[in-house]
Amino acid sequence: MLDDLNELRTFRRIAALGSLTAAARELGVGLAVVSKRLTTLERRAGTRLIQRTTRSLSLTDEGQALLVQVDRALDAIEAAEERLKTGRDQPMGLLRVGAPVSFGRRHVAPVLGRLVALHSRLDVDLTLDDRVVDLIGERIDVAIRIGPPQDSTMVMRRLAENRRILVASPSYLDRHGRPSCPADLAAHDGLSYGDAPTTWRLVGPNGIETDVRLRTRLRSDSGDAVHDWALAGGGIMLKSALDLAADLAANRLERVLPSHASAPTPVYALIASGRGMPTRARVFVDAMAAELDGLGF
Repeated sequence: MLDDLNELRTFRRIAALGSLTAAARELGVGLAVVSKRLTTLERRAGTRLIQRTTRSLSLTDEGQALLVQVDRALDAIEAAEERLKTGRDQPMGLLRVGAPVSFGRRHVAPVLGRLVALHSRLDVDLTLDDRVVDLIGERIDVAIRIGPPQDSTMVMRRLAENRRILVASPSYLDRHGRPSCPADLAAHDGLSYGDAPTTWRLVGPNGIETDVRLRTRLRSDSGDAVHDWALAGGGIMLKSALDLAADLAANRLERVLPSHASAPTPVYALIASGRGMPTRARVFVDAMAAELDGLGF
């Protein structure tokens, strides 16, 4: 059994590092040992698990499927070992997290940094991407998403209430005036992100919805670039209230039409339902909920 576990652990490190040589170096064994363990595992599995060329290494479909099971099994074994040794669960192993770029940089990355400092056996791989990631295909333990997820097969935990709000720099509003009603926005410059529509739907008092359209002279596929334009006085943007908390508190940005906002866009943590929630994921999700507590609305 011990040999079997070594083969599985070696397979997991090869997949994570993308190299037999790197896996051998990290595991502290020779390259020949790593190659033999992989060959033996493939022989026992009855199929090729890794496709190798002179320049690259990738998992086969069978290798991807096995890796999901290997992760789950080794996580359970390592957690059991830790409980026997310390008497309590400790976050350990590699935690893979996916999050939107701006939100991830402002809120997720600091939480992960603190967790790694607190837990010596925890490693983190953070992917910042505004696209919707495939949790299973990309082996993501926890994905942070803004707005109601569409995939009902995922385990979801609501982390914070949130809406998108209109903001601009005080300098921009001093120059162009402060809108007093949605119709006033037509005379203002809007800042647009990605393929987002230039028509914004706002919910006002008593739940009345209004579509507003601003002239848009600045557009970017980077939310951070749009944010920087707003800080520099380039116009009005519509953005998650959670991303704006610090700038609003420091008066770097000012809310426009405070009685209007988007429809609710809560923040969720998503976990693939078939994989359960290992201790490292649970600790992270709890820490994220504490981090966001009181920031949204």
